[in-house]
Amino acid sequence: MATSDVNDAPASKKIKLDDKNGDKINDEHDDNLVKTLSDFKLEKILSNNSNRKTICIQGSFPGKDGIALLIFEKKSFTDTEFNNDDGYLTENSVLKYVFKNDVYYSYECFPDLVLSGLKTTIIYPATEKHIQKFSQQNIHLVNETVDLYNKITLPHIQKEQFSLDWVYNILDHKSESERIVFEDSDPNIGFILLPDLKWDGKTLETLYLVGIVHCKGLKSLRDLNDSHLPLLRNIYTKGVKAIEDTYNLPASQLRIYLHYQPSFYHLHVHFTYLKYDAPGIFTEKSHLLTNVISNIELIGDYYQRVTLPFVVRENDNLFKKFETEKILKPCPN
Repeated sequence: MATSDVNDAPASKKIKLDDKNGDKINDEHDDNLVKTLSDFKLEKILSNNSNRKTICIQGSFPGKDGIALLIFEKKSFTDTEFNNDDGYLTENSVLKYVFKNDVYYSYECFPDLVLSGLKTTIIYPATEKHIQKFSQQNIHLVNETVDLYNKITLPHIQKEQFSLDWVYNILDHKSESERIVFEDSDPNIGFILLPDLKWDGKTLETLYLVGIVHCKGLKSLRDLNDSHLPLLRNIYTKGVKAIEDTYNLPASQLRIYLHYQPSFYHLHVHFTYLKYDAPGIFTEKSHLLTNVISNIELIGDYYQRVTLPFVVRENDNLFKKFETEKILKPCPN
């Protein structure tokens, strides 16, 4: 499952439902966990992001052991929804008058059911790490030196990272092969490019793909050096061409970057539409691929020497380890 931050639920599976009757869409890799949510037992709301129009709730399904997380996201508008017979500008879009002030009229619009769908991700069974990941909590900025990386971050990664089985399923064509946009199968410089779970695969305005490298053992920026320049250049060149050929977007309209810390520790690169304010594009997390290449060209072991910032949340075990070293402390209540 291609991911990044709300996706970034690597152990999850995407549940595909027919938009008319809830039947499972034919896909040999999908398990039809549920058809409706009427029996879902809500336990608590973990987070509610009004800016991104997403909400994550925790609960359970009757007759099934374990915790389930439901992530709902309101979808973006597309141009085609205003230019066809079953779009917003039809008799199926019902208006409810609210008020009028001079030339300004306020209404609530209730569009056709087909247009009202929510992008929905189900994580089941969810682990404590998933719950922490999607819970709303205080965050802190860490300026991670190489010594801190080796002493605190790296041991944490080695002990507590999410399973990468879902990544290897993609690389081995056991899952999501029908979603692959491009693949270079070279074991050293090759990668697979496919839509991120946060993207519906159709709405150009929110284009979001991820390039997952075939080479195993590369966790993050910290592992990259001048021996990886052919890999990074290959990802940039062929990823850009694949997106231009498929979606008619040139390199100048793409934001291509790596996260630090990443949401999963197998090297991957994010490709998003420059107009789209994608999650995780802020300076404390996002590193443009062209800058990464340039830094390594200047200093071959740049990322084994530089101090890197990243954000950590208070409920994360990594925060507790930095707190123990008296580098961070919790926010006062």
